[in-house]
Amino acid sequence: MNTKKNVIATIAIIMIVMFLALIVTVTLNLREFGIDSAKTKAHLVSQSVKNGLTAHMVNGIMENRDFYINETKNLSHIDNLWIIRSEEVSKQFGKTNELIVDDIDAKVLKTGETIAIMDENFFGHSTYRITIPYKAEQTQSINCLSCHDTKVGNTLGAISMVMTMDDLKESGLEIISYVSVISLALMLIILFFVRNLITPYLKIFKSIKDVMQAADSGDYTARIEGVNNGEAKEVAHWVNEHMFKLQDNLTIIEKKIKIFLTAHKSDREDDPMMEVQNTVTRLADIYKFRKTIEHDEHIEDVYRRFAFVLESKFGLNDFNFLEADTTNKSTEIVYVHKEILCNPIDNGCRADRTNTVVDSCQFKDVCENHKNDDSFYICVPYSISNDLDFIISIVTKTKDEHRKVRDMLPFINDYIDAAKPEIVSKKLMQILERNAQTDPLTSLYNRKFLEKYIDSQLYNGKFKNMACGLMMVDIDFFKLINDNYGHDIGDIAIKTISNTLIDVVADSDVVIRFGGEEFIVVLTDCTEEKLHSKAEEIRIAFSQQKIDAGTESFSKTVSIGTSLFPNNNKSFWKYVKQSDIALYQAKHNGRNKVIRYAEGME
Repeated sequence: MNTKKNVIATIAIIMIVMFLALIVTVTLNLREFGIDSAKTKAHLVSQSVKNGLTAHMVNGIMENRDFYINETKNLSHIDNLWIIRSEEVSKQFGKTNELIVDDIDAKVLKTGETIAIMDENFFGHSTYRITIPYKAEQTQSINCLSCHDTKVGNTLGAISMVMTMDDLKESGLEIISYVSVISLALMLIILFFVRNLITPYLKIFKSIKDVMQAADSGDYTARIEGVNNGEAKEVAHWVNEHMFKLQDNLTIIEKKIKIFLTAHKSDREDDPMMEVQNTVTRLADIYKFRKTIEHDEHIEDVYRRFAFVLESKFGLNDFNFLEADTTNKSTEIVYVHKEILCNPIDNGCRADRTNTVVDSCQFKDVCENHKNDDSFYICVPYSISNDLDFIISIVTKTKDEHRKVRDMLPFINDYIDAAKPEIVSKKLMQILERNAQTDPLTSLYNRKFLEKYIDSQLYNGKFKNMACGLMMVDIDFFKLINDNYGHDIGDIAIKTISNTLIDVVADSDVVIRFGGEEFIVVLTDCTEEKLHSKAEEIRIAFSQQKIDAGTESFSKTVSIGTSLFPNNNKSFWKYVKQSDIALYQAKHNGRNKVIRYAEGME
């Protein structure tokens, strides 16, 4: 275990550094202690020699001082000892063999300061040289001035000693050895206990690390094992419990998610946690999409919203939406994002007819309606309700793009599933609204639609400020049809005129069944000539129609009143009234006529 080795090595290094610091500290302290001991001993010997010489002087036996000096020199740990006289004393008492030996003696006599020199050799002989001055003093017990012709404080002489330090060095080495052995023993004991103390914690640390590494790679089955004592056991228990809960909850979430998403595992991550995160993000996006379209007013808004999702989230840029009425077998293009490359209106949609995905990469030219051989297409049908299918047609330029689209289909399906209730609801509302605005007999728009059309298209829409032609169309002698042939034949006549009107006018024009046998036609972007021409075309076309009445057939005529609505103010009903007046004039003047309203008509 690298962590364990690193911890033990770190502690060992720290202890070694502390051990070395301890040895250095002990060594320096022993050295200082040896030097202090040597100084103390030297001063004691110096004072003893001084007192001895003073006694010899007082007793008048100075000539016997050599014996005393030599005996002192032979004391333990003193390698050498000598006495030196100052020049002042030599002048007074004469020169002796107590002469200056070296520069240190001379300097001490001159300065009156003690000089000590340590000569240290780790493996050789170590000495401590000290030269201590004797100064003239005058006290109750000693009065140097009584014998010496000098002043108090003058240096009378000095004593120099060379003392061995080997005994102190040996004692110090012995102490250091004891300290080293004891310290090393304590270090080993400490390392042993530290190792035993941290082993379970390092073991559980490694186990937690292994468990977390496995979890990071997507494996949540790893557990901490082999930890059976102390707090480490408790930690292992709680980690294992939390990992078990995490694994169990991820499994539950994964199973539950299958209910909501079609493509739950098509892009599965290695890490279940990331899979759950991605899935929750997708669910949130789909939920926001569904909540948004719930507040959209029309089904066209839902389709535009879905188109935005395909473009922004899936990166598609060439697609169309189709609706297929399975009851009436009709197909309608409800959204074109770029361009429509097929004709499903006239020829029907293969994807809807077969109820299968139509993929040009599986079989070239699989759909006879597709017109562009350079592109790839895929058409996917979705059953929205029993009588409504929704088809998405997606066009791509390359096979790689096409392959990506196929991979996206399960994800697109999730949005379709989310939108189904709203499509059904808004489609139903659209049908109800259309039925409310459509005449059931002729399938033409009724007066309710006209009121909405005036405001949304003429006053405020795309035909604003664009002159429009108005016609009031009425079947001549319609009551006679009902009286002579019955209301069923009358209904046929109504359908015939409505079909005639639809055939003559353009797609941008509007035909309204205004009531009974009376119709309103709104010609957009109109002129006087166009208005009259279209009215005459309607009159002639209807007069040529044959109306079957069982064993016989007959023809009828219409009267038409017209007016030109400049569409620069909100006066539509004024011009409807004018057209109605013109229609009355046509009826009054023999019927089967087109009359343009003129000022003064009543």
